[in-house]
Amino acid sequence: MKQLSQRMGRLGTESAFEVLAMAKALEAQGRKIIHLEIGEPDFDTPLHIRNAAKAALDEGQTHYVAAPGIPQLREAIVEFLEKGDRYRGADPGQVVVTPGAKPIMWFTILALIDEGDEVVYPDPGFPMYESITNMVGGKAVPLPLREENDFRIDPDELEALVTPKTKLLIINTPHNPCGSALTKEDVERIAEIAIKNDLYVMSDEVYWALLYGGRTHHSVLDVPGMAERTILLDGWSKTWAMTGWRLGYGVYPQELVEPVTRLVINSVSCTSAFSQHAAIAALKGPMDEVDAMVAEFDIRRQLIVDGLNAIDGISCVDPGGAFYVFPNIKELGVPAKEVMQHILNEAGVACLWGGAFGQYGEGYLRFSYANSQENIQAALDAIANVLPGLAK
Repeated sequence: MKQLSQRMGRLGTESAFEVLAMAKALEAQGRKIIHLEIGEPDFDTPLHIRNAAKAALDEGQTHYVAAPGIPQLREAIVEFLEKGDRYRGADPGQVVVTPGAKPIMWFTILALIDEGDEVVYPDPGFPMYESITNMVGGKAVPLPLREENDFRIDPDELEALVTPKTKLLIINTPHNPCGSALTKEDVERIAEIAIKNDLYVMSDEVYWALLYGGRTHHSVLDVPGMAERTILLDGWSKTWAMTGWRLGYGVYPQELVEPVTRLVINSVSCTSAFSQHAAIAALKGPMDEVDAMVAEFDIRRQLIVDGLNAIDGISCVDPGGAFYVFPNIKELGVPAKEVMQHILNEAGVACLWGGAFGQYGEGYLRFSYANSQENIQAALDAIANVLPGLAK
């Protein structure tokens, strides 16, 4: 048999789906598993969005459409961003709609990064940032997120990592896996570094709506001079509980729209037509159900933080956004992956080990609290019961 290409050896994976498969295998054996590993809202897509998709199907919206997205949706995205004061002055022609937000990561890195170009990305962080960079031959440079800084980017540490070869900076706020959120001062300093060093910035803001404790979303796009060098990455999966719809978008500097559109044409052709009409309904419709979801997540956040901090050997900072906690388990004296496996096998609770999100994630676990209060409390009780049996 002929071997795979060398580039395949540089392509990683997303461990959440690996652990999900392990958990499903245990469920197939009759075990009850509480799923706190997968980053997916446990709410249904709001009815008015589903109805818009059904109506679009009935109207025959089942054919090819323009590669970067239908005009009505690109216009609705710009209007929504403008209304929310998230991105002022964008043009619908800067928007590219894709099947999920991951293609925006792929297309951005493919369009910008040559062999040896450096990409600075947060670590712990979404594993695709490093994986895609390695796949295309770039050099992935991890930017540590440290617990003592509430898992936010330290601008001084960022500046020390930038070299003449640095071409792209990736930031994510609110953050997966840590749940941290950048402050106004953070994004201003990050923007200053990007402008000074002529960097492109990919700002992953898919969790923008999920903030707690009176926090406000802050983006580098708030800073003058950043629009011409920033790729805004967003989508519908987290805000409107639409993970299975596979809908994402990027707002690009004008010079990147044509090359990214070519990448869309060469890969997926376009995003499904009827889904795009559902996306319009999400952007133009009421936000009541989104607000209710966020309020429920906030209750669960407090429940799981308090519960984890009550377990010997675990400490957990209070996250500002998303629906993840990233507790410190170093006191247990056991590698995080072993702790994760012990909790899965003995407690029936699926979570992820911090090392799945990069080298600086070792010593931590990630729990998603996108599950019911009842299940979260049951998971906390089960973990507390089985941890004393974990051999050091």
